Amino acid sequence: MLQRERIADNVYSFQSDVYAQVTAGTVIGPNWAVVIDTLAVPEESLAIREFVERELNVPVRYVINTHSHADHAWGNCFFPGATVIAHPLCREQLETKGRLALEETKRHNPGLRNVRIVLPHITFKDGEVNLRVGKKTLTLVPLPGHSADNLGVLVEEDRVLFAGDAAMSLPYIVDGDIDDLIASLKRISRMGLENIVQGHGDIVLRGEIDNFIKENLAYLSNIRKVVRRAGKRKYPQEVLDEASVESCGKSRVLIGGLAAELHRRNLRALYRQMYGELPASLPEDEDYEEYEGEEGEEE
Repeated sequence: MLQRERIADNVYSFQSDVYAQVTAGTVIGPNWAVVIDTLAVPEESLAIREFVERELNVPVRYVINTHSHADHAWGNCFFPGATVIAHPLCREQLETKGRLALEETKRHNPGLRNVRIVLPHITFKDGEVNLRVGKKTLTLVPLPGHSADNLGVLVEEDRVLFAGDAAMSLPYIVDGDIDDLIASLKRISRMGLENIVQGHGDIVLRGEIDNFIKENLAYLSNIRKVVRRAGKRKYPQEVLDEASVESCGKSRVLIGGLAAELHRRNLRALYRQMYGELPASLPEDEDYEEYEGEEGEEE
């Protein structure tokens, strides 16, 4: 069952019980509501709509996509009539990679047969955009790093930030840029927040935010050190393989137990960004194929 939590008056978050603890949110006004992200499983996106439109009795007027990844944006289609807001790169990615990925995924997952890509209707790239929902002011701010199109949505009056995947218990940069994510985390740390709704995982409370930011910055520093060390070796994959998620300061139980695999992908993606493709074989001339074709996968 979809987990729901009331964060503040008329502000709710949702967490998937099915896929990678992915989150979404809603802010309710007297006449209409805003939904922040949709979820990977159609039934869970529909459950959000059911809660807003049936239980709270207001229509969803806007859907904000924090970024283009499937688990945050493919559910747009389950909010018919809503205006979708996102970064222009989100629209571009959904129109190209998103359409192709959805068609391929449907071949293996009939549960997505009713899903279709709905592109953002309104996009913005620079600065900030404000949206008034009843007595709440939502400020949309770019928070790149996990991906170039990632946005955060700040509920000004409550100091609640829906951070998209700029905030995850294990930072994930396979589709993004480590320096951008470091800058975004530092920006988040200066916002004076009460709560952070991570893109995946539990809500970060006020007393936890400083440590959350420090731990994530330390993890990113640690993986960069590992990759630099690997870059000095003839067979760098050995160094990458030896660097466990725990040795870089994080637990493997995070994000529903996916942390070790996401960490492995982080190291290889960062190596490719810094030094190019990994060598194709180990010293024993064994084939090494695991690192191929992972950049476009959704978390």
